[in-house]
Amino acid sequence: MSDALFEIPFNTPRGEQKTLADFDGKAVLVVNTASKCGFTPQYKGLEELWKRYGERGLVVLGFPCNQFGKQEPGSAETISEFCELNYGVSFPLLSKIEVNGSDAHPLFTELKRRAPGLLGSKGVKWNFTKFLVDANGKVKRFAPTTTPEQLAGEIEALLE
Repeated sequence: MSDALFEIPFNTPRGEQKTLADFDGKAVLVVNTASKCGFTPQYKGLEELWKRYGERGLVVLGFPCNQFGKQEPGSAETISEFCELNYGVSFPLLSKIEVNGSDAHPLFTELKRRAPGLLGSKGVKWNFTKFLVDANGKVKRFAPTTTPEQLAGEIEALLE
């Protein structure tokens, strides 16, 4: 795979390095998440997408982020426990990152460049902004107010 997007490394909470290339041929839904946000109940919908479409080729990746209202203050262990206990989350939660500013993770910098939103390519508006990446690196961006359930049609189209 020659697309640079697929080669950007990110870490699991255990320090294992991954890239989108690890999910070759799959559709990937990348979401910046937070446990103390008005949108936090979307974890349930994200888990439902993961369960419904995972075997057909969808991967959901949650990237905890504490940049918006300090709504993700916990450690990786605390975040994981909260998500599992309250929302049954079994999709991968990665290491906490920043999505905006000079310390923005390179994956989010590239996702924003490919799919500018309300704030252009400079910013993510809030927690639970979603980026749907197809197997060829084409990116579609969805606002925090777009529920996971509303993405079903887009996901179905990618998995056909």
